[in-house]
Amino acid sequence: MDILYLMILCSVSLAAIFLVVFIVNAKKGQFEDDESPAVRILFDSGEIKEKEEKKVDNKEKDPEEKGDNKKIEEKSE
Repeated sequence: MDILYLMILCSVSLAAIFLVVFIVNAKKGQFEDDESPAVRILFDSGEIKEKEEKKVDNKEKDPEEKGDNKKIEEKSE
């Protein structure tokens, strides 16, 4: 009978640990995007690359990066 109490205690403890881990990861946003990984495999990789390139083009670059690139180009010529 003692082993039964021990097994119940172990299983409840393990369930509590899994619950805490789940809550922590849910608060961090681990489970926010559950649709795009499943849909991503259906698209051709070229389409994904084009979307990523558009995102990069839309972002503003730092002026320091532009200046560094110009310096590198001038040195290579």
